[in-house]
Amino acid sequence: MTGRELLVEGRALLGGDFEETPARIVVESGIISHIEELGGTSDCLPWIVPAFFNAHTHVGDSVALDVPLEGDLDTLVRPPDGLKHRILGSTSRGDLVGAMRLTLMTMADGGTAGFADFREGGRDGVSALLDAAEGVSCRPIIFGREGGESVADGLGVSSARDVAGGLDEMVSLARKNGRLVAFHAGEKDPGDIDEALGYEPDLLVHCTHATRLQLRRIADLGIPVAVCPRANWRFRVTSTGKKPPVKELLSLGCPLLLGTDNAMGVQPDMWREMEFLATVYRVSPREALCAATLGASLFLESFLLKERNRANFLVIDPRSSNLVLSRDIAGALVYRAGPGNIVRKVINL
Repeated sequence: MTGRELLVEGRALLGGDFEETPARIVVESGIISHIEELGGTSDCLPWIVPAFFNAHTHVGDSVALDVPLEGDLDTLVRPPDGLKHRILGSTSRGDLVGAMRLTLMTMADGGTAGFADFREGGRDGVSALLDAAEGVSCRPIIFGREGGESVADGLGVSSARDVAGGLDEMVSLARKNGRLVAFHAGEKDPGDIDEALGYEPDLLVHCTHATRLQLRRIADLGIPVAVCPRANWRFRVTSTGKKPPVKELLSLGCPLLLGTDNAMGVQPDMWREMEFLATVYRVSPREALCAATLGASLFLESFLLKERNRANFLVIDPRSSNLVLSRDIAGALVYRAGPGNIVRKVINL
């Protein structure tokens, strides 16, 4: 699309408030150059919405799709001997790249234009994900480990309790090299959150069992939290709409991101994740949409529909289904719509 102009008209969800506005969006050389509000009726116009950013994935787990999830969290995913790690260790590079590529294509088809992945396997693991992403309109932000952080976008720590030694040096080196630092924390209990906070990371993942005091500290530090509600339920670390403490995170002003976590147990489908978040955790549709897009602003460039932003948005045709009857676009997107309603993807990563 570089070098030419694109015009799209529709009922657009503009800005960070996702304000519904009949609008004409002009894209030049991949950039939203102009947004003009339209007058008149808008009921039959398509919908224009930001693309999604999946704030936490393990797409390498695609080689273990739908294996029986028997046992506790440590048995399934804790390094180095969890079930997923044993499967990854016995998988050839070619099979790994092919599996990840299929998952990335599925994510792209569903309107996800970017994702933040914790990548196992050191430098080779990072290289494998980059190969899998080649030519796919879904850009990875990679948090490496086991040495992979040296060639990735950042360091992804499984949990402060999982690192036998040298964590200070790992974080220090990542910072020195201008890389991001992310921690899993609070997934099964609050015991590893305080140590993670001591490093003032750029991202915390889960915080499922964070205490009120820990949440206040996270808010004071302004650290984004990527919650993965369906995976938390799937791996049986929660069975309540109060954990992760989504409402508290929002009320304290923590930047809330939405992720899908392990591909082995949960499809990386942001439509399903938003619906689950809104239904079980009682957040508004616009809060769910914000969580499903905000990661782009933190790790890439904003996907929001604003002038001068890079154009990364979806066009939805409500007329092909009962979506045309909806009285609220945000609600319809979160509770009813899905990949099949996308008629165009405008992606300029």
